[in-house]
Amino acid sequence: MAPRRPAELYRAPFPLYTVRLHPRRPLAITAGGGGAAKTGIRNGVHFLQLEQIGGRLSASLLHCHDTETRATMTMALAGDVIAAGQDNSCYILRFSLQEPEGAGTAGKDGSGDRGARRRRGAGGGTPGGAAGRAREVRVESLQRVRTDFSPDALQKAVRFSADGALLATGGADGFLRLWEFPSMKKTLEFRAHDGEIEDIALGPDNKVGVRWLPSSLALLERGLRPLCCVQQVVTAGRDFQCCVWQQDQLVTGLRWHENLPGIPDKAYRYQACRFGAVEGSAGALRLYTVQVPHKRERRPPPCYLTKWDGKSFLPLLTRPCGSEVVSCLSISDSGTFLGLGTVTGSVAIHIAFSLQRLYYVKEAHGIVVTDVAFVPESRPGRELLGGHEAALLSVAVDSRCKVHLLPTRRSLPVWLLLLLCVGLIVATILLLQLAFPGFL
Repeated sequence: MAPRRPAELYRAPFPLYTVRLHPRRPLAITAGGGGAAKTGIRNGVHFLQLEQIGGRLSASLLHCHDTETRATMTMALAGDVIAAGQDNSCYILRFSLQEPEGAGTAGKDGSGDRGARRRRGAGGGTPGGAAGRAREVRVESLQRVRTDFSPDALQKAVRFSADGALLATGGADGFLRLWEFPSMKKTLEFRAHDGEIEDIALGPDNKVGVRWLPSSLALLERGLRPLCCVQQVVTAGRDFQCCVWQQDQLVTGLRWHENLPGIPDKAYRYQACRFGAVEGSAGALRLYTVQVPHKRERRPPPCYLTKWDGKSFLPLLTRPCGSEVVSCLSISDSGTFLGLGTVTGSVAIHIAFSLQRLYYVKEAHGIVVTDVAFVPESRPGRELLGGHEAALLSVAVDSRCKVHLLPTRRSLPVWLLLLLCVGLIVATILLLQLAFPGFL
């Protein structure tokens, strides 16, 4: 049975390129725009409040942050801080949510009234949920650092470490740059790829990123810079390479197809890389990569998903994931599901353990899917799921944000399975006794 068409959660007045969800709040942040072209299409970052209304997930616009002539192409989130890739730079924004003095009070930009109208249209309920109050979002621009220096400069990837102490950026010039946060002091810069960096992966725990030594607090109190250890970072580039780095030293280059004869070295390139947790194994890591064909053909070859050991970086499993070229990848908090978007607008969800496809909607957007993100598995996130096992948000150039719901998989309790096994054994014995009267 094919899944139902995904519901449209929100429609922006400009193309959408990225979406992130707050881990502790029912808040989605999406961004995009028309860039510097004088087409009349604006650029901005939109803050959406998520809530369950009438048994369905609904989004209401809380605030529009204008980014002037710069479209946000990439985005990373650490608490209430956003690292937004705009043109050749990374802009650091801090936002805060505040309750207005009166019900339905609008902010200075009128975002409260817009949010109330949007809530009535989307969910048909009382603005602001049960409290009936519209929140106000305030955005503060903290810093701007240039992160790409190529002729056609563009920051293509940005990631925070799990503890928020490190920011990694990569772009069209092929350089990986690591920044201390919040000072945004550059700690490392080297050429990681001959060409554009497509993606960067930092581990979901402190094994990757900046590890502060126990004496760091004392050093800070004395005005000294604490020692830190930059550990493994994975980068995927358009030069057919996916590399594991220890600071600026190459640890290993991944070779996903060495056990697949018949695939030439430069037939595929790496499109995305992500670390994920292992369900039921605390502290264990897996790395997931997406390989797409380098050249377009009349009969397109399949794309591939590969699962790697997070310590040895040996390939554990590779499976094809369809002939539509994959454009983006996301992993759920528990490491159970992988979300994929394609250049033709389709969206899929795979089981991380077996890489088997569990959910697929062809041309959910009808145009390239630019980003996907799972609803967090924290308490606020579970409240938004409404009985579903997972929810994936997708955004595309068609200006739409859609939600893909994965129904809870039915499973039989252990006692019932044992009872069925016993019943099967008894039934088998009785049938044998009827067929062969002297069997027992």
